[in-house]
Amino acid sequence: MEDNLKYQRAKKRVKEMKGFYIHVAVFTMVNLLLFGLNVTKKSEIAYWSFLTPLIWGIGLLAHALSVFLPNFIFGKDWEERKIKQFMEKNR
Repeated sequence: MEDNLKYQRAKKRVKEMKGFYIHVAVFTMVNLLLFGLNVTKKSEIAYWSFLTPLIWGIGLLAHALSVFLPNFIFGKDWEERKIKQFMEKNR
């Protein structure tokens, strides 16, 4: 039982990390494409060429914090404590 629980937690963690790495890859590809389009215009630099990576980068940073520092805000085992609290409440 305990091994299955550890396996499920590890599987969830790997899925979260994979989602973050996919997010980084898409962020990189899209912003390289936008940069390339902006460079080929050669007339003027469009504001979105800076605004898009800036705003999206803030979202990417938030995603990274949620994946790699999950205990930063809620503390260790916050989910487990809340689950037990709701289970006790619903008895």
